[in-house]
Amino acid sequence: MEDNLLETFWAVSRKLREHTRITLEPWHVSPSQSRAVMVLSKHGEMRLSALAEHLRIAPRSATEVIDDLQGRGLVERRPDPSDRRATLVVLTDQGAGISQAIREARATEGERLFAGLDPADRAELSRILRELRDSR
Repeated sequence: MEDNLLETFWAVSRKLREHTRITLEPWHVSPSQSRAVMVLSKHGEMRLSALAEHLRIAPRSATEVIDDLQGRGLVERRPDPSDRRATLVVLTDQGAGISQAIREARATEGERLFAGLDPADRAELSRILRELRDSR
């Protein structure tokens, strides 16, 4: 029996997660750590609470992710100059380098994944996914 749309979507989602896990192996980072690195790379230094919002996770979970990344030398915590009680998180040079490497590896993997689609289908899929992403 042919899969329905939702089942097909979930199958593709699982495939993407597996490809992401494999893509991240050389840097020994989890998908959640990778997402945090990418957010910091895109937005620069930020408070843990802001990072948690970007990642859509609990602040406690963001703290655990940052603790792991800090232990590996990929991020550092700095005092917030505008609020002595707050702390900012920022990528280190090593973290920025890994961010760039991950970005390049994910782009290559994405090209491989979507290579079987002709340009018109890719454009249409991109349009549909953006529409789903932006809908409420």
